[in-house]
Amino acid sequence: MLPNVLLSWPLALGRLGSVGLSGLLLTLSLGAAGAPLSPPAAPPAATRVAPVPQDVANLVTEAREAARRRDRARLLALRGSAAATGHPLAIWPDYWELANRLDSASQADLDAFYARWPGSYLEDRLRNDWLLELGRRRAWPALLAEYPRFVLDDDRRVHCHVALARLQTGAPASGDPLRTWWAQKDADEACHALARGLREAGQLPDSAIWHKLRLSTEANRRAAAVQAAGLLDAEAALEALFDNPARYLARHAGPVGPRGQELAALALIRLGARDVDEAVRAMHARWTEDLPPATAGWVWASLGKQAALKLSPEAPDHYQRAQRLGVGPHGTADDTYAWQARAALRANGGKGRWQQVLQAIQALPAEDQNDPTWVYWKARGLQAIAPDSQDGAMLDAEARRLYASIASPLNYHGKLALEALGRPTVLPPAPQPLTPAERQAAAARPGLQRALGLIEIGLRSEGVREWNYSIRGLDDRELLAAAQLACDREIWDRCINTSERTRVEVDMQQRFPMPFRGEVVARAREQGLDPAYVYGLIRQESRFILDARSSVGASGLMQIMPATAKWTARKLGLNLDPQALTDRSLNLRLGTGYLKLVLDSFEGSHPMAAAGYNAGPSRPRKWREGPPLDAAVWTENIPFSETRDYVKKVLSNTTAYAALLSGQPQSLRSRLGLTIGPRVSAEKPGEAELP
Repeated sequence: MLPNVLLSWPLALGRLGSVGLSGLLLTLSLGAAGAPLSPPAAPPAATRVAPVPQDVANLVTEAREAARRRDRARLLALRGSAAATGHPLAIWPDYWELANRLDSASQADLDAFYARWPGSYLEDRLRNDWLLELGRRRAWPALLAEYPRFVLDDDRRVHCHVALARLQTGAPASGDPLRTWWAQKDADEACHALARGLREAGQLPDSAIWHKLRLSTEANRRAAAVQAAGLLDAEAALEALFDNPARYLARHAGPVGPRGQELAALALIRLGARDVDEAVRAMHARWTEDLPPATAGWVWASLGKQAALKLSPEAPDHYQRAQRLGVGPHGTADDTYAWQARAALRANGGKGRWQQVLQAIQALPAEDQNDPTWVYWKARGLQAIAPDSQDGAMLDAEARRLYASIASPLNYHGKLALEALGRPTVLPPAPQPLTPAERQAAAARPGLQRALGLIEIGLRSEGVREWNYSIRGLDDRELLAAAQLACDREIWDRCINTSERTRVEVDMQQRFPMPFRGEVVARAREQGLDPAYVYGLIRQESRFILDARSSVGASGLMQIMPATAKWTARKLGLNLDPQALTDRSLNLRLGTGYLKLVLDSFEGSHPMAAAGYNAGPSRPRKWREGPPLDAAVWTENIPFSETRDYVKKVLSNTTAYAALLSGQPQSLRSRLGLTIGPRVSAEKPGEAELP
């Protein structure tokens, strides 16, 4: 029985569309391994959360709009009306009203709010806001008194305020203020004030400021770089080298001192981001000799990363030059070494430079070295060098130990590790069913009730934040119960994300639900697609949120862009109403139709088709050029971090869904394929126009 993956029976019958009753009955009659399925039972009455009354919904949504308009008088009135209802969602108008007047609020106002809503997400959210306000006021003692009660403690600006408060009051420092400032990504006054305070106290040497400039420049964070440059009176130079790095370098052709060398290095980094070959020529022609060795080494490492991002075979050589020169006491950006490892995987005509792979992994921060990605590749590297080593048996044993340490049927590298050990990817056993008491306890949690209510009335962002705060610290059984509460309400993103947090008790049907199963399977088979692949992609694209809309305009279950929808509809002979892209049936027809066209254009390669679906087909066409690569190496070298992560998760999802649908062990490797390289067969007419 699959109680977590199907629509309720009456709802399913009401959504048949073009699948037809007989098709749905056939689909529902077969389970994961062909066993009969019963219609899922409705959740017990005691576990249901009451719907939000319309008057409360109107008050809350109107209060949010008043908050956006900063209409304080209207907010005050709505806050009172919401409080009079006694509904749990009255907390939100209360929060918006106080948050909109924090500039004139007192600690007593905040304490009164905390007393009204103790332990809630918005108590902590308001404390975050208040800490920022106290920092703006430079009320350091009050800030230090309030900070220990900040539960999430996830705001970099607050960290900067706290570090400055301790500096100004003489309180002992907690952590490294320099690293707090270095970690700042965007220009903001809180962290810049910390830097100014450290500078005035004699605790911010020029070398630390130049390191900050290197990190910001390498990451193309212009505003943060210019802000930091102000500490050295170098804003104009930073603006000039960001605008036109080649011209900046040409204007400084004569001898340069330490300051000029640092600025030249930054210009070379910006030049490399635009044209890595031109920057390499400049380094060979002059700057490797004219810069201090450690500075030149840092530039070469950064150029190695830029070359690796462009999949250039010269990237490993740039990294080797950096290693010979060194990169200074602070090193370079963390992902520079990750890209060194990726470039080395591609090197030597696709055979890899495994010693360089291992050296790069060893240079990563300890936390990154322990990530399953690099544990897996370290094991592959040890296996690769073992045959030519006198310690081959020991290296091979260590590789197997590393594989075993991450082997798991629950993630991409865990599945690859299992297969490397010759072990089948078998799904974990289902946990014991939830008891009525466990389900009732989840339904009774105020934060989860508020989250469900907010999502119900269309305030999904607020609801998700309430939900995520409320599941902190729950054990596996409590997480399963909370996830089931979301599943029962068909709020699939919270269902999935909550279930994924369990560590020992794993409910695969809860983690990998199959909503709209009859229609998804029908559309997939209609296009000649594996339903598991379609499910794996939808789970990653939208988490089954029917009206999901991305920041760039992609819509619906399969996140179709308007232009792609128009092109695909024309190919499929469909009449398209652009306003109906979130309609489930239309979205599935367009999405599966487009996916099939993309898959065919890449000769059936699942990783390339997933990359094309996410980043556009033209990009993986370029990424496949060069030597044929092991498919896992090709996937690891996808230049866009979002697309690389997406492809891994779609393939891992697909393997899990295939196991659930078939009841049999599955192979991730078989879905990756053996190698990916330049196209062998001729491109079919029309494939180049795929959007």
